[in-house]
Amino acid sequence: MTPALRVPEGLSARVPAEQREPGLDRDGVRLLVSRGTEVSHHAFGELPGLLRAGDLLVVNTSPTLAAAVDGSVGHTRVVVHFSTRGDDARWAVEVREPDGRGTTRARACVDKGTVVRLPGGGRLVAEEPLSPRGDRLWWARVSGAEVTALLREHGRPIRYAYTDRDQPLSAYQTVFALPVPDGTGSAEMPSAARPFTARLVTELVSRGVQFAPVTLHTGVASAESHEPPYPERFSVPGESARLINAARAAGRRVVAVGTTAVRAVESAAGADGVVRPRAGWTDLVVTPERGVRVVDGLLTGLHEPEASHLLMLEALAGRVAIDRGYDAAVRGRYLWHEFGDVHLLLR
Repeated sequence: MTPALRVPEGLSARVPAEQREPGLDRDGVRLLVSRGTEVSHHAFGELPGLLRAGDLLVVNTSPTLAAAVDGSVGHTRVVVHFSTRGDDARWAVEVREPDGRGTTRARACVDKGTVVRLPGGGRLVAEEPLSPRGDRLWWARVSGAEVTALLREHGRPIRYAYTDRDQPLSAYQTVFALPVPDGTGSAEMPSAARPFTARLVTELVSRGVQFAPVTLHTGVASAESHEPPYPERFSVPGESARLINAARAAGRRVVAVGTTAVRAVESAAGADGVVRPRAGWTDLVVTPERGVRVVDGLLTGLHEPEASHLLMLEALAGRVAIDRGYDAAVRGRYLWHEFGDVHLLLR
């Protein structure tokens, strides 16, 4: 986005689409379409008519966790956001303070050895910062409780200040979400897929659009500093790799549903553009300098001007297209954030 362009007050989606107006479903959001530098305006329900038979949608199947849990440090109330489970059973966490409005603000006084008391007798101990870039996220060890059970019993979805109220976990699950045997998932919803309904998916399939599932468990984003994404767990199964490679070989479009799907599939792509089955951790940050090797399009939400995700959008569509699209979104009063409207970028 151009430096002068900012998201005006009042354009944050404060509740899900189905709560904004009687009769609306999840797909009752708007769809901005950028084909190169040309911009057009649609309802999300028009998506099947905007795609072609043979197009392949790459979708993230990660379920959203109830990742926010109340706790205390001494006599001080805190909220722990559980971000990512490590290979050594520790969790990357962010410790925040209640802000009195039902949401949280950043807490700066976590040090090595900080102890957080959790519901049900659990105890969390901060051990080391996740990254040399800063101390917002910490690797922490939990004793006296199993974390996934703790989240199921005492957790709630992470909520930010631009929303009106808490929502049930079901409001944060996408139609593509699948349970994970070890109980892990995403700290924040892979929100680009939220407007899809079973009816819309059925219509897309009936028109010849294909789907390739991948998984990327999203960690806790920074609401304040818009940091680059940290390493995240991902998986691209063999059948999805085959579908993606076949579509590309036949000249059909590969469209990622969400920046998480881009990160997963681009992490599994070699320099030759061939996608291979892969699972593990990815620290890939897609930038214009790195470029994209696989995807021809991206369906995504609207991102803040400072968000690192805009570099991925620029890598796909170019700076001019992004600036024009976001200018049209502001003038058209599109809604931002996870319950907001959607942007389809096609090269």
